[in-house]
Amino acid sequence: MDFINDRFMIDNEVGARLYQDVAKDLPIIDYHCHLEAKDIYENKSVEDITQLWLAGDHYKWRAMRANGIDERFITGDASAEEKFQAWAETVEAAFGNPLYHWTHLELSKYFDCNVNLDSQNWREVMEHCNRVIKQNNFKPRYLMEYSNVEAICTTDAPLDSLEYHRLLKQDKTFSIKVLPTFRPDDVFNENAIEFAHFITQLSHLTDVGIDSFGSFAEAIGKRIDWFHVNGCRISDHGPVSIDYQASEPEHVNLLFSRKAGGVLLTGAEEAQLNSAIFVMLAGHYKARDWGMQIHFGAIRNNNSQKRQQLGINTGFDSINDQSSLASSLNQLLDAMAKANALPKTILYNLNATYNDVVATTIANFQSAEYGVNSPMQFGSGWWFNDTRRGMENQLNSLADQGLLMHFIGMLTDSRSFVSYTRHDYFRRILCNLIGGWVEKGEVPNNQQILTRMIRNICHDNANNYFKF
Repeated sequence: MDFINDRFMIDNEVGARLYQDVAKDLPIIDYHCHLEAKDIYENKSVEDITQLWLAGDHYKWRAMRANGIDERFITGDASAEEKFQAWAETVEAAFGNPLYHWTHLELSKYFDCNVNLDSQNWREVMEHCNRVIKQNNFKPRYLMEYSNVEAICTTDAPLDSLEYHRLLKQDKTFSIKVLPTFRPDDVFNENAIEFAHFITQLSHLTDVGIDSFGSFAEAIGKRIDWFHVNGCRISDHGPVSIDYQASEPEHVNLLFSRKAGGVLLTGAEEAQLNSAIFVMLAGHYKARDWGMQIHFGAIRNNNSQKRQQLGINTGFDSINDQSSLASSLNQLLDAMAKANALPKTILYNLNATYNDVVATTIANFQSAEYGVNSPMQFGSGWWFNDTRRGMENQLNSLADQGLLMHFIGMLTDSRSFVSYTRHDYFRRILCNLIGGWVEKGEVPNNQQILTRMIRNICHDNANNYFKF
């Protein structure tokens, strides 16, 4: 039997039925990814399997370094063949790592290749994949259509022109929705000089003279309107930690003026200003019925030598810990609620130690006012939790403290056009988990309810939640 088959990751009959009959062929709504709209619009062919798999994939790069591979074969000037061989040698050491599963899901899905990649057959596999790439003309749009993608949300800076999103929307030959996400990292930049430069650019772009926190909020609102007109219905934030610090409006205005003038703030002052900015942004999102994503808990670019040599996002990131998370997280959401500024919100926690903290916090702020079930969401297993254990932990915490039926499901968080098999991976794990509950007698084998639950989590909830 092939390694990848309809029972892969599924060890019970109910789960196998739910996967095969309900989950397997549902369209994909990938509401958080790092693909570039420009790449989709230009639709250039992939050169070979090495470019497709290893260019920019810091997940694989981390594993290759752990396997003792020299950097030349990872991010350096080695040939495509040498890099692929190095990856194949790493794969056979990766039992228990989701990269092993993802690799073989992609080989099966996109290349009809069901051999197990290793150090002995790497050339045969590479040559087969390269033939398929040439025969099927692997381009971004083809791969998205082949993957049954319905919509994706990219990740975009506040000053982005969104040119390629607009061009794609006008292209009647391509029906998949490619929508922007408002990602205001620049707004939270701790570097006061860079922040001041951003404020100058924002002022020029919006034609708003920014001389106070209020005018800053006005200018940001104009950019959010621009994103909204271009199909955006979701924002994303990536703080290292959640540190809510309340401050009076006059003090916030003073702090903003100082930072916009290039003056470095203290840590406490930075937290006060950022807290006020977060509440202000949330109010804009709620006014437009957007969802707000918060991905927190990552310490990035920890190896300073490698950052200097290779740049950011090259595979040197870790899970963060934090004191007083529960207090800060509840205070932040409460401040938004008191200001009538709490939008639909999705919290992604990178440190699984805090799963129940996040799940119980979300439950404090659920409301019927948003027109969707469970507007406060515990986001799917993210980054280092994008594993079987991580997904099951998140799903169990959500079920323990909330309503799993209303979960909006999986996303790729990826820069790869073949990472959509991560949705399949999640669907298998989900079906197996719920099927196991049925077979243990913990929930009834009600086909109607089970079918609705799987459809909801894999597709329908996200569709209803975002209203793309």
